[in-house]
Amino acid sequence: MRQRQIITHMIDVVIGIAQFIIGLRIILKLFGANQSTPFVQWIYQTSSPLLYPFEGIFPTANLEGTFVIEFSALFAMIIYTIVGYVLINLVSMFGK
Repeated sequence: MRQRQIITHMIDVVIGIAQFIIGLRIILKLFGANQSTPFVQWIYQTSSPLLYPFEGIFPTANLEGTFVIEFSALFAMIIYTIVGYVLINLVSMFGK
């Protein structure tokens, strides 16, 4: 019982961190953040491996110059949410 809770919590934390980093990337890209600042560079570098499997699936939309919508990042957030949900359900099924 306790092991299931620990594993579920770990899945929540890992998926939550991935979603937070990707979410920050989406916001920074959307508002055209300065890519030469260290924080923005760090977010882009940290989120890049998370988005690697989803690169090129959808086009990136440029709105009025600096505003960018990365549909692949939005898709990645959805997929990571689904993966987390499935993993938590699997842990619950096997823990019974």
